Amino acid sequence: MAEALQAVKGMNDVLPPDSARWEWFEEKIRVLMARYAYCNVRTPIIEPTALFVRGLGEVTDIVEREMYSFEDAMNGDRLTLRPENTAGVVRAMNQHSFLREGGRRLFYIGPMFRHERPQRGRYRQFHQVGAEALGFAGPDVDAEQILMCRGLWRDLGLSEGRDVRLELNSLGQAGERQTHRQALIAHFEAHVGALDEDARRRLYSNPLRILDSKNPALQPVLDAAPKLLDYLGPESLAHFAAVRAVLDAVGCEYRINPRLVRGLDYYNLTVFEWITDRLGAQGTVCGGGRYDTLIEQLGGKPAPGVGWAIGIERLLLLLQEVGIAPAIPGPTVYAIVPAPRALAPAMAVLEALRQAGVTVAMNAGFGSIKSQFKRADASGARYALIFGDDELARGEAACKDLRDPASAQRCLPLADAAHWAKELRNA
Repeated sequence: MAEALQAVKGMNDVLPPDSARWEWFEEKIRVLMARYAYCNVRTPIIEPTALFVRGLGEVTDIVEREMYSFEDAMNGDRLTLRPENTAGVVRAMNQHSFLREGGRRLFYIGPMFRHERPQRGRYRQFHQVGAEALGFAGPDVDAEQILMCRGLWRDLGLSEGRDVRLELNSLGQAGERQTHRQALIAHFEAHVGALDEDARRRLYSNPLRILDSKNPALQPVLDAAPKLLDYLGPESLAHFAAVRAVLDAVGCEYRINPRLVRGLDYYNLTVFEWITDRLGAQGTVCGGGRYDTLIEQLGGKPAPGVGWAIGIERLLLLLQEVGIAPAIPGPTVYAIVPAPRALAPAMAVLEALRQAGVTVAMNAGFGSIKSQFKRADASGARYALIFGDDELARGEAACKDLRDPASAQRCLPLADAAHWAKELRNA
């Protein structure tokens, strides 16, 4: 016997019935995006490595040690399995001149890849849903995207405050961040003895990311660090105030977190995270913000952008922790076919039902009626249709309501399958 092959560590199969939870969630996303007039975009999972180096920044964790990169054996191209999808969406917009006629509101759902230690809710192949609004500079679209997330939490049954909460910050513009960067470096140099190895590594390459450290021993130094908000100019402050004004007007609660910086280099102005306390240290459920220089940085004409992404595995884990379990519908009808001679007339009826929109399952093989009834009950079907010899001789099928044992079994004419499909479908 050949050795059984296993999936790559950290890359998981999604099997029934769990896959039904994914489909339920994805349908919630599609309905949400339609409400906000966002259109679906699908990009390749493999992109040029340079796209992520240029887009995410050379000293980000993703580029430094998490990307799955390789050389194409056919032509020597450097390629990477996408670790995130904002850069890919921007590349597609640039390549196809998609912003030529104005701004675009887009969303995506799909797998991403990062080589990190697999842990609960965080895997090497993971899935994200994301929204990107390209070509819109105003704070209204920042607020729109934040409120879109709030709408999703409500659609899913999550409670703001108890299950998820919003944190906001502004990263200002490049010149403001540069001034703050110098102050930040000076502060950390004065406390270099308290810095851990990772913070010392970032001190001169990306000191802003030190603020994102979760090391408890480092927190007093981080709390005393210069705050970027204190270095913002009037325009950046006005943009942030306008975002907050919209959120205040619609009653969306938030906390300003001066240490919220996000993990990628392309962000500016508004950044935000929806976080939870129900998943331990991995508390971020959704993160996003504005990236007004990324489109030009990746070779397009200057245009602003703002977006967010949600890790689907982590969000489904949160729903499980909260106790939100979608009802997974079974088939409406389960067909019981006791003998091979009943198969042809039974299949004709079942196909008529399916064409009329009724969900039908059928026993694989034949077997005893008793065993087939057990499978019918376990399937969750509302009705069993029995194609026995006596019924078929009369041109009928017997119909049994599996969820109401006291109800009487009745017979339905085979020729009227399309007629009584409506009754079964609406049961």
